[in-house]
Amino acid sequence: MPVKEKKASLLVVEDEETLREALKLNLELEGYEVTTTDNGPAVLKLVKSEYFDLIILDIMLPDMDGLTVCETIRMQHNDVPILFLSARNSSADRVEGLKKGGDDYLTKPFNLEELLLRVDKLIVKNKKIKDPQSVSDIYEFDGCRIDFAAHECLAKDGSKQELSKKEAALLRLLVEHEGDVVSREQILQIVWGYNVYPTTRTIDNFILNFRKYFESDSRNPKHFHSVRGIGYKFTA
Repeated sequence: MPVKEKKASLLVVEDEETLREALKLNLELEGYEVTTTDNGPAVLKLVKSEYFDLIILDIMLPDMDGLTVCETIRMQHNDVPILFLSARNSSADRVEGLKKGGDDYLTKPFNLEELLLRVDKLIVKNKKIKDPQSVSDIYEFDGCRIDFAAHECLAKDGSKQELSKKEAALLRLLVEHEGDVVSREQILQIVWGYNVYPTTRTIDNFILNFRKYFESDSRNPKHFHSVRGIGYKFTA
C-alpha cells in the first residue's frame, strides 16, 4: 500500500495525554505531519522555529491558557490558522475565542469526522493566496533582466550577477505576485519548505541584495519593498 503524501504540518496543543495521542494518531492517518505539545510556552517557542499550516489549540492549559497563547501568536504578526478546542460551549466563550484571533471553535466532546473536515477547510482556505501570474524563465523590467533558469541576472549597472537557488526562487515568487504583499510565512513555506526556518535576517539580506542589483537608489527602493511586520512586495 503506497504511503500517503503528507498534506500539511499541524501542531496539536492538548494537556490531556489520551486525547492528545488520539488526535495525533487520527491526523497522521489522514496524512498530516503532526507535532504535539501540552503547554503554552512550548507553543510560542515552536511557532518561532517551525512552520505550521494549522494549530489545534486547547483553551484550558496549565501555566498559560489557549486564549493568551493565541493572542500572543497574533501579536507576532503570525496568521497561522488556529482551531480552538474547549469544554466551554456558550456563545460568549466562542465569541471570546474568535476575538482573541481564533479561526474556528469546536467544543468537547467532538465528532472526529467534523474535526477532520474543519481542519481540512481551514488549511485549504489558508492556502488560497492569489494565483500567481505566469512568468517565463526570462523576465525584464526597468532595464534589468532576470534569467530564473540560469540563476543569474543583469543588474541595473549592466553587470551580470549570479543568483543562489533560494534567491532565484524568492525573486520568482515576488515577481509572480507583482503588486501584492507576500507574507513571511508564505515565503518560508514556498521557498524554504516545511519546518525549515531561516532567520528574519536571511530574507532581509536577500531583499538588500535585490535592491543592490535592481534599484537606482537602494535606500529609496521603487521595486523591492518591505512591509513592516507582514512581508515583502515587488512592483515593476
